Amino acid sequence: MDNTNREERLVQLATRPVGRLLWEYSLPAVVGMLVMALYNVVDRIFIGQWVGPDAIAGLAITFPIMNLATAVGVLVGVGSTARISIALGEKNMPLAEQIMGNAMTLTIINAAAYIALFAVFMEPLLHLFGASDATLPYASAYLMPLLPGLLLTNIAYGFNNIMRASGYPRKAMYTMLVGAAVNVVLDPLFIYVFDWGIAGAAYATDIAMFASAAYVMLHFTRPGVSLTFRRGTFSLRWAIVASIVSLGAAPALVNAAGCVINAIVNNTLLEYGNDRDIGAAGIMITYTSLLVTVVLGICQGLQPILGYNYGAGKIHRLHRTFFLAVAAASVITTAGGIFGLIFPREVGMAFTDSAELLDATERALSRCLLMFPLVGFQVISTALFQSIGMAGKSIVVSLLRQVIFLIPLLIILPRALGLDGVWYSFPASDLMSTVVTLALILWQLHAMAKKAKSAVQVDKA
Repeated sequence: MDNTNREERLVQLATRPVGRLLWEYSLPAVVGMLVMALYNVVDRIFIGQWVGPDAIAGLAITFPIMNLATAVGVLVGVGSTARISIALGEKNMPLAEQIMGNAMTLTIINAAAYIALFAVFMEPLLHLFGASDATLPYASAYLMPLLPGLLLTNIAYGFNNIMRASGYPRKAMYTMLVGAAVNVVLDPLFIYVFDWGIAGAAYATDIAMFASAAYVMLHFTRPGVSLTFRRGTFSLRWAIVASIVSLGAAPALVNAAGCVINAIVNNTLLEYGNDRDIGAAGIMITYTSLLVTVVLGICQGLQPILGYNYGAGKIHRLHRTFFLAVAAASVITTAGGIFGLIFPREVGMAFTDSAELLDATERALSRCLLMFPLVGFQVISTALFQSIGMAGKSIVVSLLRQVIFLIPLLIILPRALGLDGVWYSFPASDLMSTVVTLALILWQLHAMAKKAKSAVQVDKA
């Protein structure tokens, strides 16, 4: 597919069988997302095995700050990709290029702002997110050298999505593979051989993300590709900025909400448990995030197909693509959830050999994953609303699971159930949010089908 010309790449989104398209776009996206997740997973495995359980807990303390950084990157990356897909479906190439140029400017401005903020207020933020005297040194030693690489992460992730949306799913996968290969090689070298400890993992990630960012930027400067950077597209146009932010707000809020959730979880665990329970939460979040990463890869492959066909008025193709994606995502979350419930200790053993931390991890996973099979449908539903430009509904659906239901549950259940109340809050939120999302999706699909039927009748008349 990567050898076809630019027009054929885009036309195929509206003509090829949707099952084959979803496979061709989602498989490279899933591989790319899994590779992206390896940055964090590999770091945590090496840190847990070679530095110790306090380091794992310290790394878990950094999750809220990392979520904030990711939220800013996702705000631009996902929002601009969705708008570009719709513009391509409408055959408006100049607008698509203008959106991409504005996306680059926004990425640089936003990253510079939050990196400066984190550098100045590092220690107070880490204390706010649940750092103890034992875990603070590890958290700050990892996060401080990682800050410069966060800009590179935002560039690599955001423009990797745009590369996929413009018809290059396989090259988008290579973007992530390049960085992952560098990271896997450098992690043990920096952490163990050079004895740089937890900071070595951060340096390895920085270099790896530079490699990915350089690869994706070279693509958009080559002649003959579907989209290229052009003069005059980098000056911000506020209508474009508003459109990017409106569609990127939903996934950005999810990541920002993750910051709040992690802070509440960490501080509640300190109240009802100890640093080992925070470490167990870190392992649980790493495991579930790895599974959700696969679903997000499906979403990334799904989004160009949905956006292009929505822009082209092909609603029947949109419906079929959505249902296929839900089925695939549900298989992933069901299989992963069942595995974690049956083998929670084995999951923990990938990160630590501490008996105390393994006990805490087993307790966490056996409770948190009870309703995890429902999460695939929830994530795909958010992607549907993003892809068709319905920012408000996308925001509502994305916040149901991680904010509207989970935060109150995290406050109420621990008071009644103690430490288990923290863990049971997750499956309770999964169930409640799925019920509401299902009602919204059924209503939206019915409304689109009715509108498409009316349009056909008008054409015949």
